[in-house]
Amino acid sequence: MPKNFDFEPAEFLPFKDKKTIERVRKIKKKDICKHPNKNFKIRVIEDQTAFVFAWALHIVGGIKKALEEGKRHVIILPAPNPQYALVAEIINQLNIPCKHVHTFNMDEYADEDGNTAPKDWKGGFQYWMWHDFFNRIKPELRMPEKQIHFPSTKNVNYYSKMIEDLGGADICYGGIGWCGHIAFFEPHLGIEYVDDIEGYLELGSRIVDLHPITLCQNSLFADAGCSGDIASCPPKAATIGPRDLKNSKLVSFWNGFAYGDVSWQRFISRLAAHGPVTPLVPASILQILNSELTLSGSVAEDCKTETGERRVPIEFPEE
Repeated sequence: MPKNFDFEPAEFLPFKDKKTIERVRKIKKKDICKHPNKNFKIRVIEDQTAFVFAWALHIVGGIKKALEEGKRHVIILPAPNPQYALVAEIINQLNIPCKHVHTFNMDEYADEDGNTAPKDWKGGFQYWMWHDFFNRIKPELRMPEKQIHFPSTKNVNYYSKMIEDLGGADICYGGIGWCGHIAFFEPHLGIEYVDDIEGYLELGSRIVDLHPITLCQNSLFADAGCSGDIASCPPKAATIGPRDLKNSKLVSFWNGFAYGDVSWQRFISRLAAHGPVTPLVPASILQILNSELTLSGSVAEDCKTETGERRVPIEFPEE
């Protein structure tokens, strides 16, 4: 029986270069932070709790520093998660006024006609950002509502300009999607820019079709029922683009999705950070921006390629 079984990557995958895939797959945890671009810094925080607190303190620290310097603070924020409640609690406990803060969320779901989700839809990012973050900040400390922004059907064509009118983001937070996307800017959107990375970096906010991998990824999360029901995820979204990351003073991505021994971010983090800079892996542009990538210990673990070794056979009781 042959020990090796060779095959081509599935046709729908955006990036299919087998030599590159094999190379980045083999990058060990001990080597994952090494990168030739000194403006792109990679670090690993082993403990998951420490990872969460570091992310929250990073956000609060930027808000507080700008306050002390008397500066406006413009933040691009990723999709909501319950950990935003920790950010709000730290702001409240330290009594930090946020009147100088302007937030721009990266993205929001949209229906098949490009109509973005309303504020009161519980599957939407806007709903959960208010539930987990903004409404948890004491009213006297909270940033004015006119300074809290979400991309929508109405503003998506000039959403990037809204950020630029404030001088660009001081910091853009985010994470690398399973297909390599940034916000909801998917890999298929850059096919015509494969040989024009400079042109790609000029693409701004828009309504987009979501990639099948993105639908699968999002169907695992709480706002889609954690049940793998991809039909519960809307087919389109409003999103920022590469231009908004390029214009940010710092891009700070945090990858910490892990479920026991399972993490879908292990491989794509390696491909984005150590593969070629290509629109087919949108997050790969972090390599050429002033950026940082923080990985949890679990995400940084070596990619496992063996199959069958860890399966536990079913034990049947003896009659």
